[in-house]
Amino acid sequence: MSIDPNEVSRRTAVGLAALKQLLADDPENEENPVALFVTHHLEEIEGEYWAEQTGTPTPTPEQVLELLVLRGHWGVDDENEEIDDDGLEMFDFTLPAQKTDYVLSVRFDEAGEVYDIDMES
Repeated sequence: MSIDPNEVSRRTAVGLAALKQLLADDPENEENPVALFVTHHLEEIEGEYWAEQTGTPTPTPEQVLELLVLRGHWGVDDENEEIDDDGLEMFDFTLPAQKTDYVLSVRFDEAGEVYDIDMES
């Protein structure tokens, strides 16, 4: 199956926007996976990294989200339930420079709309 690069770009943009919106909607909720990702990394990663990436050793949560990069996208083959490395159902975002093993996974439905967001390692 050939993947449309425009659809990858579209879902990347939609996924990042959904992550930012979830943080904006509920920044204090400990069950919010985006807030958890940001809080965890602000506590665990040294100021030097943040200063290099954002220009400040103490970035805002919004600045952390601005750094997110697409680690990869994948899906599950419905017939065999095998991982499809070129699928478009799951988009994993993380911090640059391989700084963490954690990702924010954005799941898309068949129509290409976000229906779930989770933090995974």
